[in-house]
Amino acid sequence: MPSSSSSPFSSFLTFFSFLISFSSSLNSDGLSLLALKAAIETDPSHVLASWSDSDSTPCHWPGILCTRDRVTHLSLTNKGLTGYIPSELGLLDSLQRLSLAFNNFSKPIPVHLYNATNLVFLDLSHNSLSGPVSDQIGELRNLRHLDLSSNSLNGSLPKRLTELTELVGTLNLSYNRFSGEVPPSFGNLPLIVNLDVRHNNLTGKIPQVGSLLNQGPTAFSGNPSLCGFPLQTLCPEAQNPNVIPENPQNPKSLNGNFQGYGGGRATRGSGAAATVAVVSSIFAVMGVVSLTVWLFRRKAEVRKRDVGKSGKGSPEGNSEGDLEGQDGKFVVIDEGMNLELEDLLRASAYVVGKSRSGIVYKVVAGRGSGAAASIVAVRRLNDGDATLTFKDFEYEMESISRVHHPNILRLIAHYYAIDEKLVVTDFINNGSLHSALHGGGPSSSLSPLPWSARLKIAQGAARGLAYIHEFGARKYVHGNIKSTKILLDDDLEPYVSGFGLTRLSQGASKKLSSSQNMITTSIMGPSMTTPSAMYLAPEVREFGGKYTQKCDVYSFGIVLLELLSGRLPNAGSETDGGKGLECFVRKAFQEERPLTEIIDPALVPEIYAKKQVVSTFHIALNCTELDPELRPRMRLVSESLDRIKSQ
Repeated sequence: MPSSSSSPFSSFLTFFSFLISFSSSLNSDGLSLLALKAAIETDPSHVLASWSDSDSTPCHWPGILCTRDRVTHLSLTNKGLTGYIPSELGLLDSLQRLSLAFNNFSKPIPVHLYNATNLVFLDLSHNSLSGPVSDQIGELRNLRHLDLSSNSLNGSLPKRLTELTELVGTLNLSYNRFSGEVPPSFGNLPLIVNLDVRHNNLTGKIPQVGSLLNQGPTAFSGNPSLCGFPLQTLCPEAQNPNVIPENPQNPKSLNGNFQGYGGGRATRGSGAAATVAVVSSIFAVMGVVSLTVWLFRRKAEVRKRDVGKSGKGSPEGNSEGDLEGQDGKFVVIDEGMNLELEDLLRASAYVVGKSRSGIVYKVVAGRGSGAAASIVAVRRLNDGDATLTFKDFEYEMESISRVHHPNILRLIAHYYAIDEKLVVTDFINNGSLHSALHGGGPSSSLSPLPWSARLKIAQGAARGLAYIHEFGARKYVHGNIKSTKILLDDDLEPYVSGFGLTRLSQGASKKLSSSQNMITTSIMGPSMTTPSAMYLAPEVREFGGKYTQKCDVYSFGIVLLELLSGRLPNAGSETDGGKGLECFVRKAFQEERPLTEIIDPALVPEIYAKKQVVSTFHIALNCTELDPELRPRMRLVSESLDRIKSQ
């Protein structure tokens, strides 16, 4: 079907290019871009004024980035453009990133756009696009980020979206006019993908299959005729034995939108009622329970007992440390936040991320009670080892709370109960370094990051990690350094997150011996080549050894290589025996290949920074030495990065 539909189009464009070639020296990519210029009716910022057929290449045009004279990036975000997207853009067969967000493009998305099969990033959000989305979108097999939100797209949800197995972050189809049922095949979406189909016209029961069970209620809100878990709206077959209502009263929905992370407002009730859906044991192991369900269940329990507060010791009658938190204890580290457990129970929550250590929610606490709203991040930890005691948990929390640094995410509060463990931190609203580099979050709109921003992020993250390593007499280890753990604020100031959570997610069952004088984490499992696994030092990834500070240094080196190259850590692992990005870059330097073949194409125009970029590459390669003894300490890494700015 795709081949038959593309043949007339290709023939026409070949003829079109043939005619134009008589009067223009512009290459084929430039001709396709001029078709976009011709489709623009209004250009208030005059961003396309310099796009001319008298040029031989479009590579110096505003909004365009090239590699080897081929267009790889087209970004015209928030330019006030009015017009339509022409089919000719599908001829840009080297195009990797296309962002036309926050304009006023109308008409349907042309089917031939999906001929640009090298697309990795596609953002057409916040326009006036209409009509259905063709199933041919499934041809974009390399796509990692897709945002079609805030348009007027209609028809059914394209079933072939589930063929986009490289997707990460959020698959955002919200605020459109899609109708019909949620296809069961959407359960085949990767577990790491957050689905967002809020505010459409979807109907029927949400299929209780696969990764659909791993979505929070915000993924489906705003579809009045949609029902079933994780929504609080019962389907007509409410007698289903797998659905156990605690109270028949239906919680009241709160209206409103908050920007950030692509998440919407979760359904929240003013009463004590909620409906809890019981999923199969297989998905229970996956930790697929929303914070909404937990909050309503916990609210009922709180009314039956006094919950321990910060500074009040153990619940009355419990003298043994291991029993102290059995009824639940909420401890506030930062008393200035004036945050209580009831604030979380009344809060509006948004799913903003999922990882091995649990689900993360943006929680707006205090709204509706007369107090100023506090926005925090709440991580609901996976169960891990059921033997994790209150003393173990509090010991880890105390260790985390003592580490204060401008580039380390601040711990605000924590909650322990036998069946629930929450960690409350500051909410950093600009996403992670990973989304800034690869798309899939709020910081993806920052792409491509300029060199000055990348160096600032590297320097700040290095300072934070070095501080962790040198804090006090103990030799602390982060244990899970990767680009998703480096959060960015509005000023692109980095915050190292996740410190201490690796042990908690694994369910540490006994307190560390003081004679060890080192916090280490054992990473179990076979050698893998997934992006997350490739951050692990080889002595851990391949041999299952203990995680040490030198392992953190290796992981940070991979983050530097990712930041410099724009590639994922497992880039090239299919052809180099699973060695990934580190092997690719080291081999390229040994062979003295051109720097343009190694760095992120977005950095190529920044010629002035070449010396700084090369110096940073050398620091990264030192960090990723195979022999841990050859790797520098994080303090030296941080000082080396700080010196780069003066070059």
